[in-house]
Amino acid sequence: MQLRTFVETYRVGSLSKAAANLGLSQPAASAHVQMLESVVGKALFTRQARGVSPTAAGHDLAALVAAPLDAVESGLLQARAHTQSITGTVHLAGPAEYLSECCAPALQVLLSHGIRLHLHTGNQERIYGLLANGMAEVAITASTPRDRALGQQEIARERLLLVAAPLFAQRLRGRPAKVRELKQWPVIAYDEELPLIRQYCRSALKWEPELVPVALAPELRAVRSLVEAGAGWSVLPDYLCASGLQHGSLIKIGPVGPVNPLYLVWTKTALRHPRVALVRNTLLEFGL
Repeated sequence: MQLRTFVETYRVGSLSKAAANLGLSQPAASAHVQMLESVVGKALFTRQARGVSPTAAGHDLAALVAAPLDAVESGLLQARAHTQSITGTVHLAGPAEYLSECCAPALQVLLSHGIRLHLHTGNQERIYGLLANGMAEVAITASTPRDRALGQQEIARERLLLVAAPLFAQRLRGRPAKVRELKQWPVIAYDEELPLIRQYCRSALKWEPELVPVALAPELRAVRSLVEAGAGWSVLPDYLCASGLQHGSLIKIGPVGPVNPLYLVWTKTALRHPRVALVRNTLLEFGL
């Protein structure tokens, strides 16, 4: 228990928060850390006005014990899952488009196990905010977390595609669109900063786009619908384009775009709950 208290304190940076997460009193959590410090012979944390900061010895010990301790607890939870029914609610956060387009089969498996799911959608800032304040235990993101309290593993990759309706593609006569043409044609985006468009243009076209979208839609499926209707061109993840490309409502009009990894992220403390471990392991097995 002393090691678990140490690892939890290391991850959350606070004895009081670690104690609350583990169902301990703060004096008990402090005693666990002090006992471990007496065994190691060095201070593991520096006490600060707000929380604690790991010492060099604390960093070294965490590097040695945190991952093996997580693995042992995960194994015990999986064994427990095979011997008893698991119920309860798990909060899963992620981009609305990815959750709706790619996750349904895996989520159906979880529902069949008796897990109740509460889905939260939003951008990267909102997703990490939900994890930080305990409103979500598991999330799908396009960035690796920096918080020591979060675990992560790559589960999929998305490729960015430059797409338009057949109307625009016909003008190209089978060749890739050139920058001067893209400047002249209307562009559809989900944000004025053009994040996906800018990333694609920098990587595939060596071009820094300075464009004013004719339409903004803060939901990529709405962007896709406008492009399919012939309102303009845009850059979208391949999983959103697959059906349109297959049926001809979308045409790829540019070179191969960059690839973005997608990560499953989870709150390490929450993995002590069998239902959260089941959700994480199921999503990893599906390799979304």
